[in-house]
Amino acid sequence: VQLVESGGGLVQPGGSLRLSCTASGFTVSTYVMSWYRQAPGKERDLVATIGNAGGSTYYADSVKGRFTISRDNSKNTVYLQMTDLKPGDTAVYYCNARHIVGIGNYWGQGTQVTVSS
Repeated sequence: VQLVESGGGLVQPGGSLRLSCTASGFTVSTYVMSWYRQAPGKERDLVATIGNAGGSTYYADSVKGRFTISRDNSKNTVYLQMTDLKPGDTAVYYCNARHIVGIGNYWGQGTQVTVSS
């Protein structure tokens, strides 16, 4: 069972990035998928969540209107499109999969996003 994030990097303020999280060893269609982030010296915070069928989403106030979470269950992948990035978005971004009836909860290894000029 594995979640692998990709797509992080260094971007200038106002720029965009798309993060991907691909699962192996299980099928994401029965999992609620989320992105979290953790900045240095801070707690890990929820950024966005998408229901297992993709019909419901949640965003932290700090990213609402700038980030979009989506999923492609046929590819076992969830995405986080990030636009208008700000220095405050700098963090390690983690993918999380939580089973809809609570029988599994998995984390990826994280991908670094740095927003700086």
